[in-house]
Amino acid sequence: QVQLVESGGGLVQAGGSLRLSCAASGRTFRSAMGWFRQAPGKEREFVAAVTWSVWNSGSTYYADSVKGRFTISRDSVKNTVSLQMNSLKPEDTAVYYCAAGGQIVTDFRKYDYWGQGTQVTVSS
Repeated sequence: QVQLVESGGGLVQAGGSLRLSCAASGRTFRSAMGWFRQAPGKEREFVAAVTWSVWNSGSTYYADSVKGRFTISRDSVKNTVSLQMNSLKPEDTAVYYCAAGGQIVTDFRKYDYWGQGTQVTVSS
């Protein structure tokens, strides 16, 4: 049974940092893993993704809104993906979801597996 378990969400002031982690179990993913987020009343949106590489040197992709502030990393041996979020803004407030098995890295409809989500709240 495939499971994705996220951790690291919470409440932080604007300008602060948080690190999200996602541990996958049940299979090894040789495709994209990524992070998406969904704010109340909005559609789920792409945040960042990384492709698979045996040397942990996969290609990374970012939404324009987080470029330069967020960094995605992946450990293909440990089957984990992390998202370091710096210079957080109130508009980053959302539930963040880890996803795996992505065939099109930026399209949430093309991922096969999802975590339960973790809340990130940025206060102004």
